[in-house]
Amino acid sequence: MARSRGNKIELTAYDDLFETDESRAEAALSKIREIPISEIDEFPDHPFKVLMDEDMEQLVESVKRNGVMTPATVRLKEDGRYELISGHRRKKACELAGLETLKCEVKELTRDEAIIIMVESNLQRSTILPSEKAFAYKMRLEAMKRQAGRPPKENSSPVGTHLRSDAELAEKVGESRNQIQRYIRLTELVPEILQMVDERQMAFRPAVEISYLSEEQQYTLLEAMEYNDATPSLAQAIKMKKFMQDGKLTDEVIQSIMQEEKPNQREKPAFRDERITKLIPKTVPKGQETDFVVKALEFYNRHLQRSKDRER
Repeated sequence: MARSRGNKIELTAYDDLFETDESRAEAALSKIREIPISEIDEFPDHPFKVLMDEDMEQLVESVKRNGVMTPATVRLKEDGRYELISGHRRKKACELAGLETLKCEVKELTRDEAIIIMVESNLQRSTILPSEKAFAYKMRLEAMKRQAGRPPKENSSPVGTHLRSDAELAEKVGESRNQIQRYIRLTELVPEILQMVDERQMAFRPAVEISYLSEEQQYTLLEAMEYNDATPSLAQAIKMKKFMQDGKLTDEVIQSIMQEEKPNQREKPAFRDERITKLIPKTVPKGQETDFVVKALEFYNRHLQRSKDRER
């Protein structure tokens, strides 16, 4: 094949002309190498947790026997070190197995391209916490929005040209746009309440409504939840949000709302310890158990005092 430049005629290099899929695959493999773990940095603000669970124990044993089968993905940073994009569990397993290097594929990626790949690779996990989805969706959506405002690279389809970024993300991850926005709202929760969502101590939808409260209001709510030993229902959370929007959500209002009896809510016993509850007569009206126990203790203390007086 010939290419003309002015009056000159250039011939395509023989190797380029007869390059095969196999040779191109070999070229790609040349980017896979063993990299010292000490030279690999974590991905900034990585939203996914690396848990020390049974799966990690099995992965460590597999790495000890067979090494890392699937290379991690990294990109070269300006300072000459590497940034881990996918493979955080594999890296941790190598560390626990006592290995000094990690098999990696080195890719040339921009910051936003790296974010998108990082999120995509981790969303394949079988178990993902609400907080992980929340920060992952937020990071990826922001990256997609930035990409949508840039001129597309050659031979690549521009992100966000035909769809809004949130609509495209919804299509990719199989969630509705509204659900993605709900997850992203969770990033506005204080850490203690977000942990309650992860641990299923608080329902998802009430948590979304609570996310609109200020940090100070959320901590006041946290105290009210602990005091009442209850989490807000969706109706209570919506009510608090409405009071907040009207500028009327005081500490007293939060406490009052949390003390409301929920529909179908079972009355909570005053005491949980069976050693106490079995000593309270059935004739004591509900809600007066504490008064009964206090009076019983007062009577017992007076009895002790009289016994001491007689011994003098």
